[in-house]
Amino acid sequence: MKNLCLFLVFMLFVTVVKAQSTFVRFITNKGNITVMLYDETPAHRDMFLKSIKKGLYKNAEFNRVIKDFVSQGGELDDTILNREKMNPGLGAKRFPAEIRSSIFHKKGGLGAGRDDNPEKASYFTQIYLVAGKKQTDDQLDAIEKKKNRKIPAAQRAIYKTLGGTPHLDQDYTIFGEIVEGMDVADAINSVATDKNNVPLKAVVFNPVVLSKMEVLKLKRN
Repeated sequence: MKNLCLFLVFMLFVTVVKAQSTFVRFITNKGNITVMLYDETPAHRDMFLKSIKKGLYKNAEFNRVIKDFVSQGGELDDTILNREKMNPGLGAKRFPAEIRSSIFHKKGGLGAGRDDNPEKASYFTQIYLVAGKKQTDDQLDAIEKKKNRKIPAAQRAIYKTLGGTPHLDQDYTIFGEIVEGMDVADAINSVATDKNNVPLKAVVFNPVVLSKMEVLKLKRN
């Protein structure tokens, strides 16, 4: 049964990769990570692409790393909130959520960070990569009970075999996933940090949008 689940996960992954059109490579000092951006979340896809083009993620850092949970990059919450506090006339600008029931926090997911705003709207300059853990049926049942929602069978299978952070589902926008370099993402998620989850040695990244030729080559591999 476990092998069947892994096979189904792999086939779903291949199908999804072939269906998407936009890919971004995170060039880091730990190696490279390639992510595909979901066409099902077009607003976040385009917002992230515009942020890259503007240079908002140039020499950014994975500056909040929690092992087996997430690796967060871009601006920290305090940086964003303090800037807004110092410039009240600008307001607290957030990006409308694009939460989809079919898109969830499996390991390797690319999400948009946010504060505790009730609309669940995203920051413009903060992303995270899902690390998470493999889940048991009991753990998933407990999450269902706590959040009063049913986790679909296909998603349960992936959480049990691949892992992730299911308790974040339906609260944050996931708009992509890793297709290459999961080992690099794991290495980043395992770096030594201080008590505030800040890496002791900076983990720098620069996101680059892949060309059409690079995407075609990626899909052939």
